[in-house]
Parts: sequence; C-alpha cells; structure tokens
Amino acid sequence: MIALAIGLTLVSAGPASASFWAPQSGGSPNADRIHTLYAVVFAVGVVIFIAVFGALVYAMVKFRARPGAVAEQLHGNTRLEIGWTAGAAGIVLILGIVTFLMLPGIRNPDNSDADGWAIPAGYQTAKDKELLPEDGKSLNIDVNGQQYAWRFTYPDADRDRQNNVQAYEEMVVPTGTTVTLDIRSSDVGHAWWIPKLGGKADALPGYTNHTWFKIPRGKEGVYVGQCAELCGRNHANMTARVRAVTPEQFTQWLASQKSSLAQAGVAADEFREQQAKNDAAAAAAQAPEAEGSETQTPEASTSSDDAESAAGAAQR
Repeated sequence: MIALAIGLTLVSAGPASASFWAPQSGGSPNADRIHTLYAVVFAVGVVIFIAVFGALVYAMVKFRARPGAVAEQLHGNTRLEIGWTAGAAGIVLILGIVTFLMLPGIRNPDNSDADGWAIPAGYQTAKDKELLPEDGKSLNIDVNGQQYAWRFTYPDADRDRQNNVQAYEEMVVPTGTTVTLDIRSSDVGHAWWIPKLGGKADALPGYTNHTWFKIPRGKEGVYVGQCAELCGRNHANMTARVRAVTPEQFTQWLASQKSSLAQAGVAADEFREQQAKNDAAAAAAQAPEAEGSETQTPEASTSSDDAESAAGAAQR
C-alpha cells in the first residue's frame, strides 16, 4: 500500500516528476542529451534489477524447504565474490565513461543555427568565454529570481542597464538561437527549471549560475516551469514561462519593447520637467506672501505698544 501511494503521488505530481519514467526532452539539445543519458542509466538499472531479482526468485524456488531435505552449509565462494565485485566495478566504470563523454554536450552551449536570430555585434554576451558557444555568439539574458517572480533583462549595445528591455514571468526568445542565462537571486534561494529546456540551476543571492538552451526552428510555443526550490509561503505561485517565436517575430517584439521603453522615458522626463516648473511656480507664489508678513510685523508691534500705553493712562 505504501509503494502504491508513493507511485500515485509521483504520477499525479505533473511537472515535478518530469515525465512518467525520464526527464522531459524535445525543447533543447541539452535536454535531449540529459534524457538520453538517463535512458542509458535506466536501461542498465533495469537489466541489473531483472538479474538480481531473477536470481532471488530462482534461489527461493530451487532451494525452498522440502520434507526430509537438509540444507547445505556454505562458507564463501571466492570466484563468485570476485565475479560480482568485478562486475559491479565494471558497470560503474562504464556508466562513468558514458556520463563524462556526454557531459560536455550537456554543459557547453551549441552554436546557433544558420537561420537563427542574427545577434548584433555590439550585444553583450556571457562574461566568461567558457560559457559561450564555439562561435562566441549567444543571446545572453539575465534571470533574476525574487519572491515570487522572475525578471528577465535583455542585453543591448551599451553598459547602461536602465535602458535594457525587461520582462516579468514570461521570457521571449527566438528559435534556432543559442540562449545563455545568467541566473541569480535578489533575496532568498530559488531554482530556475524549465523541464523541456534542460536541467535546473540554482538562483542564489550573491552568486551567479549559468545554463543554456536552444529551441529548434519549428518548435515555437510556450514552455512552462516553476521555481524548484522552496523559497517561501508563495513558492507554488512562482512559475516561469519561455515563449519561443521565430527570429522575425522576436525582432518585432524587441523593437516594440524598446519603443515602449523609450516612450516611457520621454513621458518620465516630461513629468519631471513639469514637476520642476510647478515647484518653481509654487516657490515664486509663496515669496510675496512671506515678504508681506515681514512688512506687517513692525506695524503690529507699534499698535500693540499704543494699546498698552492707552491702557496704562486709563488706569492712572
């Protein structure tokens, strides 16, 4: 019953279990390689499972208790012990070799496709050259986790982050283009994870982690994920989406965002300028009133002295 309950929980967990038996794939080459490596390890595990439990069932049936049978007492089998030790070591060695052969393809970004988005030459890329594809070009996006939302900052040709395009909750990327991510947090620990786009990466305060993905052309759509590290009471609401569009659509989207940002900047400048004029006008209007109050002060003082003199004469 306990095993059944655990199984039902995993099956009903949705994205938390990735897929029924392996991590999700199909959205990026690194996710596909993770899936392949998992499948290799899973296949080896299945073979070992069948062999071990097959031997166990065989021993239970063959050497079951029978009337009049006397159990044979064995005190070790050197050949058998050497065999299973060497076999286990060989399996671990093979899995290690396969893992290290596939690990560079999981960690190191691929080059963008020939029909991917043409990244402008002046755009900032990953700070560490080891995090770039072989051709040195990628769309680098800053991912900032904060309770309970993700903020995405897109690069441009200058170092001023104030005029960079930003988006919340949904990251828009072009297909056929390698996207490198700088992942960090501004408050507590979070974890960035879009299952179909590769493994998860921790977002930690004071530290920057990195990952990448490349969504192939023809697989435009929305890829969903969620913060994969408990970060507070609303952790379950900290979702993330990656919307993949064609390079042409991405160019239009980026231009639209920049235009809106520029208009907002002009409106903010106009507001500040008008506010400065209003403050100056208010200060100018208050100046005559202050001068008038200073002029009236001696007269009020003289009237007060006259009143006191008259009151003294009346008393006399």
